[in-house]
Amino acid sequence: MSDSSKRVFKIFGLPVIAVYIIWFSYMFISENWHVFTEYFYMTITMMFGSFVAGASSEGGGAVAFPVMTLLFDIHPKEARDFSLAIQSIGMTAASLWIIARKVKVNKEYLKFGLVGGTLGIILGTYFVAPYTAPAYAKMLFVSFWLSFGITLYIVNRNTKRFVREELPDLSTYQQFELLFIALVGGVLSAILGNGVDICTFAFITMKYNLSEKIATPTSVMLMAANAVVGFLLHQFVLQDIQPVVYNYWMVSIPVVMLGAPFGAYMISNAQRMHIVNFLCGIIVIQFIGAMLIIRPTGPLLYFSLASFLLGVVLFFLLTRSARAEQAVLEE
Repeated sequence: MSDSSKRVFKIFGLPVIAVYIIWFSYMFISENWHVFTEYFYMTITMMFGSFVAGASSEGGGAVAFPVMTLLFDIHPKEARDFSLAIQSIGMTAASLWIIARKVKVNKEYLKFGLVGGTLGIILGTYFVAPYTAPAYAKMLFVSFWLSFGITLYIVNRNTKRFVREELPDLSTYQQFELLFIALVGGVLSAILGNGVDICTFAFITMKYNLSEKIATPTSVMLMAANAVVGFLLHQFVLQDIQPVVYNYWMVSIPVVMLGAPFGAYMISNAQRMHIVNFLCGIIVIQFIGAMLIIRPTGPLLYFSLASFLLGVVLFFLLTRSARAEQAVLEE
């Protein structure tokens, strides 16, 4: 066995095997196999969701939350708690694979994202999530990120777009700016089950033109840590996770342990534009599904439109800043 293979087995293989042994032992002792019959649809959902978790900045919750709330009519709180629980397993596995394979990430982005995201999910859990109406949470999620998907696609149609492999030296103000964006993303994670990954990813790629190929695995590691914090908070501090969420969790663990790392493997070997197109496609599908199922009218429709327009303005300002920097570099 080569040194590289030994590293992968030690950092990634052993923890994955350990989780499978613990999961199988629990299922065998508790004779809980019947949950697969009742909740098989979650296993199927997370086959795709775990791949997305490892392969994009959206996270597994980006699939789990809308599918559970929109298609299966599961309460947003249960969907949120499940998203955090399953991402704490799947995206952690993907993160271990990224570390084991030495996939390039941006440490500065990760550092400030971890601090801001942790603070955000704690504050959001206590002071924001309990007061957020479910339907508005759903439409905020899909409407705001639709604006990002459209902006990302348009920006990347410019074949001369400047893309950097490293972040520039950030000033103190820029560091606090990134910290604040991560904090906002952490609040969204507290409401929706994910958010710090796509929030910071959008900011970093739009404002600083960091390559999506580097920003994606960094955001995967960031969301893994955010999910662990959120899950532990609900599990041991608030102790408010509903029993059915554990059933969703049990039927999904065996697929996400390999699905998320497989997504990370595929995206590490993909071209940058493949990552962009994949992410944009996910965002558009989410939005269309929400519109067809929720069919927002009245105040909810106006709120959705406002969320979309707010995103357009914010992302336009970020890309404008990036274009100004590119013009300076070309002079």
